[in-house]
Amino acid sequence: MNVRKGPYFADVGDFGSAGALAIDYVNKLPKNIAEMTFGSFGYQRGVAAGSTAMGAGTLLAAIEASKYNGPWDVPDNVRKLNGVMRYSQGTVTDGFSLTAMAYSNGWNSTDQVAQRAIDQGIIGRFGTLDPTDGGTSSRFSLSSNWAQSSEYGQSKVSAYVVRSDLQLFNNFTYLLDNPVNGDQFNQLDRRTLGGFDARHAFDWRFGGLETQTRVGVQGRYDDIHVGLFKTESRAWLSTVREDRVQEGNVGIWMDSTTRWTDWLRTTVGIREDVFAGRVLSDTPLNSGNAQASMTSPKAGIVLGPWYKTEFFGNAGYGLHSNDIRGTTITVDPNDKVTPLDRVPLLVRSRGAELGLRTKAIEGLTSAVAVFVLDFDSELLFVGDAGTTEPSRPSRRVGVEWTNKYKPAPWLTFDLDVAYTRARFTDFDPAGDRIPGAPAWIASGAVTFGGDTGWFGALKARYFGPRPLIEDDSVRSLQSLIFNARAGYRFDNGVRLQLDVLNLFNANTNQIEYYYLSRLPGEPIGGVADRHVHPAEPLAVRLTLAGRF
Repeated sequence: MNVRKGPYFADVGDFGSAGALAIDYVNKLPKNIAEMTFGSFGYQRGVAAGSTAMGAGTLLAAIEASKYNGPWDVPDNVRKLNGVMRYSQGTVTDGFSLTAMAYSNGWNSTDQVAQRAIDQGIIGRFGTLDPTDGGTSSRFSLSSNWAQSSEYGQSKVSAYVVRSDLQLFNNFTYLLDNPVNGDQFNQLDRRTLGGFDARHAFDWRFGGLETQTRVGVQGRYDDIHVGLFKTESRAWLSTVREDRVQEGNVGIWMDSTTRWTDWLRTTVGIREDVFAGRVLSDTPLNSGNAQASMTSPKAGIVLGPWYKTEFFGNAGYGLHSNDIRGTTITVDPNDKVTPLDRVPLLVRSRGAELGLRTKAIEGLTSAVAVFVLDFDSELLFVGDAGTTEPSRPSRRVGVEWTNKYKPAPWLTFDLDVAYTRARFTDFDPAGDRIPGAPAWIASGAVTFGGDTGWFGALKARYFGPRPLIEDDSVRSLQSLIFNARAGYRFDNGVRLQLDVLNLFNANTNQIEYYYLSRLPGEPIGGVADRHVHPAEPLAVRLTLAGRF
């Protein structure tokens, strides 16, 4: 996994302003693997994977099946199946691969519930106010990668096509909008999408200076059937809106890294993104076409290393796209009459950071950075619709400190701490806090073990309290959860492992929102309340695995 933070990378486009994660998959396993896991609350998981030579290449295949109920009064009844098959030839820099993946899942869902329902004893902590919430999902994909190295540089091309289907049934407000049938709604997202990424890197000399330039083009096209329906116990009542959406985007980018001296190098880049699409709505007044483009320059500098320490600075522009239906909407789909304002298709972001990273202490890799990140429009969760909507401009200013210390080959310590001050930047009497944005986040871990023998880990994750409404008068609980692992690797490739999740049985929440809802017998206008989804209690899982 390649993690990058901030809008500083020319090869990262939509929704890459705060950061981006790229996942690469192996082409060959050193040994075949098989695992079985059983745990608390009906957890079951089995996985098998292996690779073998086939012709001039390698065939890799894997399958995973899992079931889970969870601690909820209405069991999750998760039924998930994953599969992958890949054929590859050559190496990462000179070769190709073809990969097929499949995923299917179905579940019941205990969504966030009104805190007052728990306090009044209407339901227990793990209860639900609508036992028919849940969903189904499936995803099938075919992708390919090709790479070639030559005296002219390194070329890489990837392409993919995906078919996905998602059906969600949620009821966040219970009896607020419809006191008779309830407020459950169904979200449908059925789409076929395809895309590509082509890039080339080459080394040359700029006035005698070592320089590497990368150029690339990326594209994606989505053909989407999306809908929002009112339901009761998953039975259709009425259609709020149903749309066919076709949307495409192309991004062209280039960056160059120049080494000016043995202690100074710079990177400059630029990216151009173009988005276009159309909406065919069941409400003709909300149909239409939209298009937008945005240019995003980037720049970075690295000074050092001195004493195994280097200083860095980055700045750049980024963007995120809004739901294209918001760019063509004219009337409220509920009543087909009330006028609504349109939103821009693309939203600008800006970011900068200064920091240092060091290996001055033997075995310790440490980095610290201060950053600022601005958005022209924040995306906020809307409780009564179960969606996000464009909101006010915002700024985040913070500092992040990351550490990995390895005093011995068999022992590692990790500690990451971040503080962020998140605020809306325009004036509004409601307040300037961004709901759901925590100030403090931290994680830490100690892991030990080698290729054989005993191994283990103790990990902690902390989320500080966060505002739930703009004036900060309602705040969430903090969350500190520990997970532990212990096991033994035998010389014959067998591994026995015990995991304990939420080791100290922390009584906290994974989700907290604040909005209006209505329980039976309450005023028609509803009651503003905290809505929570509790963290799962202490659970144990035992894994038996083998390599052969």
